[in-house]
Amino acid sequence: MSASTTTEVIHITDVAPRDGLQNQQVRTDTAFKLKLIQMLAEAGVGSVEIGAFVSPKAVPQMADTAEVVKSINDLLPDVRTSVLVPNLKGLELARNAGAREIAVVLSATETMNRKNINMSLQQALEASVATLQAASAGGMRTRAYVAVAFDCPFEGETPTDTVVALARQMKEAGAQEVVIADTIGSASPGMVKERLKALAQAVPLAELAVHFHDTRGMGAANAWAALEAGVRRFDASVGGIGGCPFAPGAAGNLATEDLVLMAERSGFRTGIQLDKLLSAIDVAEAALQRPLGGRSIAWLRRQRERTPA
Repeated sequence: MSASTTTEVIHITDVAPRDGLQNQQVRTDTAFKLKLIQMLAEAGVGSVEIGAFVSPKAVPQMADTAEVVKSINDLLPDVRTSVLVPNLKGLELARNAGAREIAVVLSATETMNRKNINMSLQQALEASVATLQAASAGGMRTRAYVAVAFDCPFEGETPTDTVVALARQMKEAGAQEVVIADTIGSASPGMVKERLKALAQAVPLAELAVHFHDTRGMGAANAWAALEAGVRRFDASVGGIGGCPFAPGAAGNLATEDLVLMAERSGFRTGIQLDKLLSAIDVAEAALQRPLGGRSIAWLRRQRERTPA
């Protein structure tokens, strides 16, 4: 069935409260984060990555994650929320805060792991496996990112075989969703199709997700290539907020509004209201003190201005 006639649903996890905010120059408080998460939920976003239990010295923006988790569990009990944890210690903190879903991040190259978490690839793999297994045993939902899955800022192109092998190991360790991350935004649609075809041999397409950055302006094109390859799970960040603090040259994430507009105009259903996403972007702009928005933002705002109140 062609995309123009399908009514398939695609599932979007908005990562702005974690991946989006983690390296912003303006420090944001807990109240803003809670408001942003609530506005995303009100827009129809069904899954939100809300924080990370990482070193507050390394990533100070995430220092209040425990407070965010506890508050959101009361405010939005029916919204799927996840937190990033680097290891078993982070998992314990997440569990104590009441987190219901965790994500681990495994970089696919030796150098990226050493720069990011001061571990070898093998050590990082072992930590991720142990964390996933412990989380699964404790009844938590699990996601696993395979980062720098296309190119590494330090080693160049990441071998497809390596990415496939790591994705398979994450799945076998208990990850319910394996997220293939273009951490520095270097992928192209042809690369996406090729890599996802190989990955589908290791992880069922229904359990694969993709995470794109828009460094080279191909975030939406890469998302379309993933849709054509059969992927229906996507990460995105409202307003395009984001970029990895440990990956030189990484720009903002694929904007949620761009992904929703593309998908809805192509016959897919997201359940997300663009006008309410725009309201969330307005609030984030005020907090971060800079313009935000994906490639469609100017057009979306013009459409809002033309719509009668």
